[in-house]
Amino acid sequence: MANKMTYEELVKKHPGSLVEKIVTEVVSRDTVEVYFEDEDDEQWAVIKVHVYEEDKEMAIRLLSDDKWVLWFGYYDDEDEFIELLQPLTQLEIDLIPKGLQKVMSKVVSSEEGLRLPGNFLSK
Repeated sequence: MANKMTYEELVKKHPGSLVEKIVTEVVSRDTVEVYFEDEDDEQWAVIKVHVYEEDKEMAIRLLSDDKWVLWFGYYDDEDEFIELLQPLTQLEIDLIPKGLQKVMSKVVSSEEGLRLPGNFLSK
């Protein structure tokens, strides 16, 4: 375990690789769900990937103020659910296909989720 990276290190130091992993999985699906969510005063569009065998989930959020965030959730050894958020840089945002960026932007502004064919979003 000594040289195994923690989830915190992975999210902070390698957000681009997680963004690529999420995007690759999402656009390879037959249909993609882009959800609209809100909590307190924040609203966002989100795409999610669940890794059931490891009991974790990853997501890319687009907040209503045009901020992109990597979200990572997992259960720790005490079975507490931990959420990690990492703001994305422009380089990391550029890893998200333009079609997917546009759809997520539309979901935030319309406040309604969308379901689309995965191959539509890879452009």
